[in-house]
Amino acid sequence: MQDWWRETFPQGRQNLTIIDTNGHPVSIAYGEKGTGKPLILIHGIGSWSYSWRHCIEPLSKHFRVICFDAKGYGFSEKLAYPEHPGHQLIELERIIRALCNEPAIVVAISLGALVSLAVVQENPELFASLVLINVPIFPERLPNRWMRSLSDLPIELLKIVDSLRLTFFFSTLVRAIVRVERREVLVDWSTVTPEEVYWITYPYIYIPGTLAKVTEELQIAAQEIKRLQQKQPNLISKIQARLGEITCPTLIVWGDQDRWFPVTDAEKLRSHMPHSQVKIIENCGHDAPANCPEELNTAILEFLQDTGFTNT
Repeated sequence: MQDWWRETFPQGRQNLTIIDTNGHPVSIAYGEKGTGKPLILIHGIGSWSYSWRHCIEPLSKHFRVICFDAKGYGFSEKLAYPEHPGHQLIELERIIRALCNEPAIVVAISLGALVSLAVVQENPELFASLVLINVPIFPERLPNRWMRSLSDLPIELLKIVDSLRLTFFFSTLVRAIVRVERREVLVDWSTVTPEEVYWITYPYIYIPGTLAKVTEELQIAAQEIKRLQQKQPNLISKIQARLGEITCPTLIVWGDQDRWFPVTDAEKLRSHMPHSQVKIIENCGHDAPANCPEELNTAILEFLQDTGFTNT
């Protein structure tokens, strides 16, 4: 297979060092393409920059598009110490500050969208506008059975799996499972190609530490959702309580066939955000960038043009 980063970005994969929540330097993998106003694409849980493969080129014709892998994901560094709830908020803020010299357009999906909501509430000066795709702002539980199964496993066990490179030795099985599980986030999962499965699973098979770190993130998410449902202190309810404070223009995008989070959440979220609007994409699942990229790119560009960002 070709180097996806080099094939996608003029300078290939670049690396940025930030100080994370625990005070440790961590290397963040990113790529950029295009010129003009910065537009940052933020992936969801368990994913990496490849999830934006169909959006980068079309959007880069109008903006300086930046993709990055969050700490512990994809090609970014995976540090061994435990993570704490909310670490992504501080790290996203520091990534934006490091890569952008002006307020950015932020396009984010799923957990990345939830994190972006928290960051814009604390740092509105960093955001020119916001696009939220299928954001889990009103979750009841982890949406996927594999996520729930992984979140119940001891981290130490997953570290052993990583250290023994078991995902590499059982790579055929890992890819087969992922291909089948794609049916939950796509309307027509039969169109998934071997190349897509190869790159989606690449970090888990070839980059040690990925499985354990992603599982740790799933455990944190599961704990936060449980606290939300039990009305205990949690980050999600804090984000919910401050939705009305967000003043930057916001587009809420939802796939009408999202099996993870109901499409009715889109209008529910809009009712809490006076500066937002909703776009429902028909025949589209949770993974909108893969499922319906043309419709998604069109919705993003039309929204940005309507809200005063001139396309170059």
